[in-house]
Amino acid sequence: MDFKTEFRNKIHVQSALKEMCKLITRSWIIMEICGGQTHAIMQYGLDELLPKDIEIVHGPGCPVCVTPLELVDKAITIATQPEVIFTSFGDMLRVPGSDKDLFAVRAAGGDVRVVLSPLDAVQIAHEHPEEQVVLFAIGFETTAPASAFAIREAMRQNLANFFLFSAHKVMPPALRALVDEELRIDGFIAPGHVSSITGTGIYRFLPEEYGKGVVVSGFEPMDMMLSVLGLVKMFESGPPAVENQYKRVVKNEGNRKALDLLDEVFEPSDDLWRGLGMIPLSGLQLQSTFQQHDARIHFKVPEMESTEPKGCICGEILKGLKRPAECPLFRNVCTPDNPVGACMVSGEGSCAIAYKYTRH
Repeated sequence: MDFKTEFRNKIHVQSALKEMCKLITRSWIIMEICGGQTHAIMQYGLDELLPKDIEIVHGPGCPVCVTPLELVDKAITIATQPEVIFTSFGDMLRVPGSDKDLFAVRAAGGDVRVVLSPLDAVQIAHEHPEEQVVLFAIGFETTAPASAFAIREAMRQNLANFFLFSAHKVMPPALRALVDEELRIDGFIAPGHVSSITGTGIYRFLPEEYGKGVVVSGFEPMDMMLSVLGLVKMFESGPPAVENQYKRVVKNEGNRKALDLLDEVFEPSDDLWRGLGMIPLSGLQLQSTFQQHDARIHFKVPEMESTEPKGCICGEILKGLKRPAECPLFRNVCTPDNPVGACMVSGEGSCAIAYKYTRH
């Protein structure tokens, strides 16, 4: 099948819309969790095509965005120390800390580098045994296995100079926190790439405990429309369940090898999320077996209290309470070239996406 043609077919999208309109009897609010899905919705104008009774709100599915300001400040503190090579993915280097970002550290002479893979950082550690190489690792269950593999590879090579500064998070506790906060969300569109690792079982608590429907979705226009249609069917005739729309990629059991690797290297920890606060067992920290590679332990960075920039409502946007255009800084002060908040930095950030695709 030609996925690009089939899943962007206007006729198929219109057919799903017609079926949806026949079913709807009242208003419903759906949260899509993933920034990649936010991108698809706004790029193709799906939010404007949907019936007026369906409201789509954007959730905390951008790993750069949910990384708290305190952790960014700690990363900057580590990166400014002598004999440190600090590495991370490109977007993370642009996230503003309280005073500056990691690119500013590099501009001031710090050795801050962009890597495309955790193994790139391992290679740097191998090539520079006299330096301390730190990987600022972000992402959900999708990217955490690669960080786990990097730790295992550093152990295999006996690289005592490689350290992981983990900002990895897991999705289910955040979804539970959103529902427990009694936000008006009737159902969720779950991220396909996270689910390709975890499987679909991690979402069962939502229908079973809270009566919320979930559809695991891909990222093409037709994926999104079929996912909304699947939720509308649950809303209107029930029962709430977990449905896998993205079967061409996601298996219900997930990726066992990746999950085993996560269990070997990481353990759950309470973690701070931008906008959501401290969420129990929502982070991933290195197991005691690998603590010699834990940057938090090695560098002994003290706890910090950081204050979000005045006027920035990134936290409310991540919870689906506000839209980017409701922020007083949006487009006037905060832009992709001059981001004030994390939501304007990443290509998966709601504000950056809205800036690029808003039609009005």
